[in-house]
Amino acid sequence: MSFRSLAIPELAPKVRSLPLPKSFRSTVLASALMMPCIGFADEPNLPSLWAATEDGKTAARGASQNTIWDTGVGKSYWIPALEIISFDVLLNQVDRHFVDRSGTYNSNLSSITRNLHSGWVVDRDRFDINELGHPYQGSIYHGIARSTGLGFWESAAYTFAGSVFWELAGETTPPSRNDQVASGIGGVLLGEPLFRMANLVLEHADGTPRFWREAAAAVISPPTGFNRLAFGDRYKGIFQSRDPAYYGRLQLGAATSTQNEPGTSAQVKRSEALADFSMDYGLPGKPDYTYRRPFDYFNFQAIASSANGVESVMTRGLLVGKDYEAGNNYRGVWGLYGSYDYIAPQLFRVSSTALSVGTTAQWSLPKSFELQGTGLLGVGYAAVGAVNSTDTHDNHYGVAPQALLALRLIYSDKASIDISAREYFVSNVGSAGQGGHDNIARADISFTWRIYHQHAISFKYLITRRDAVFPDLGDRTQTRATVGVFYTLLGHDRFGAVDWRRQDKDIR
Repeated sequence: MSFRSLAIPELAPKVRSLPLPKSFRSTVLASALMMPCIGFADEPNLPSLWAATEDGKTAARGASQNTIWDTGVGKSYWIPALEIISFDVLLNQVDRHFVDRSGTYNSNLSSITRNLHSGWVVDRDRFDINELGHPYQGSIYHGIARSTGLGFWESAAYTFAGSVFWELAGETTPPSRNDQVASGIGGVLLGEPLFRMANLVLEHADGTPRFWREAAAAVISPPTGFNRLAFGDRYKGIFQSRDPAYYGRLQLGAATSTQNEPGTSAQVKRSEALADFSMDYGLPGKPDYTYRRPFDYFNFQAIASSANGVESVMTRGLLVGKDYEAGNNYRGVWGLYGSYDYIAPQLFRVSSTALSVGTTAQWSLPKSFELQGTGLLGVGYAAVGAVNSTDTHDNHYGVAPQALLALRLIYSDKASIDISAREYFVSNVGSAGQGGHDNIARADISFTWRIYHQHAISFKYLITRRDAVFPDLGDRTQTRATVGVFYTLLGHDRFGAVDWRRQDKDIR
């Protein structure tokens, strides 16, 4: 068994020049090349696939008639297995020919046999490849399985197996346990929100032509777009969201640093342009909405920066839980959450894949105020970048107790104050004998004022601090704080407050 050399089209050199993080480029190219390499796909029914619908209700009705996740009709276990293997073969060839020609990806029968008999290690690859590229690679596996009719836990198993296959056969180096956590588990926790948001775009037309909704869904979750196109009617059904209460916002603006310590690195940029997207999906309090499926509630946030590409990607979702209420003014959900975080404030980087116990709730206060919040306490496997930010190979891995508190105080449909604080204690447990520990804390506060319809302006203060203690380096502290101003485009639901009292009256 070996990965045969494939003919890579002229598209490859162009992808290398795209303004994307290096850890994404090979995965993007492999995704683009899947179409001509899947020989078992049916001929796509293009006219019906791209046909415009009159409104969102038409799309929803079509989804209910074709939903493979509920009926099982058209569901496949072989197609996602073959697609994941094909994707890994393509990714190996792209990496072999265009990313790293040192021999890391020149896998063959000898290297696979050696990896099958070797122990799993903690590798020292670049931080962004290990902690951003690998989770995104895992999200592709998860999206492939989900978009072919598999449930969440079935897809999680495929994601984990796809990561094992890559670790054993995709690289010549010994299999890496930190990569397995990042791809096999972090990929699930990243892939499910992407899959859900892609289907939410398809489900809610809002007057947008079908072509653009299909294109947007494919950008959010490439496997979903690919399988909808490649298999025509078989996978054209839309995953039913069951009408959750959700709040989304997009912020575009700039921030400047008020603190950079130590500020000696030439790579640190004082000012940066930022694009910040976030979504809360399945907010508690909506009558008749249930939390029976993993990620029926989730939060997703991603920030792009002109200074370092991806500043952060953070997800958390309810895996198993139950809704509850207290009186007429309080609604919530509680249970076991899964989370994936990647944070890179220029001076250092931290990433974590974790399980936590906690709650998400809304409390209706007097005088048109609403308080929404999430509190989590858990443990995960985390990685922290080097104290010397120019040394990308000196990374610290370890078991990490962690905590999160996020609050949003809403005043009518006029304004909101958002506050969040999170902390990671990256211990020396599971750190491959490195010793020492890291303590990472991140907090922000923002004020948003709605000016007209869905248009608002926001002001934000963000601070991230790292305290590191290592026997050979001593005690080190790194801090970056910024203040920024943003144009904010609010979702159709304004600030996301759920009014269950009015909805209860409407139902009665």
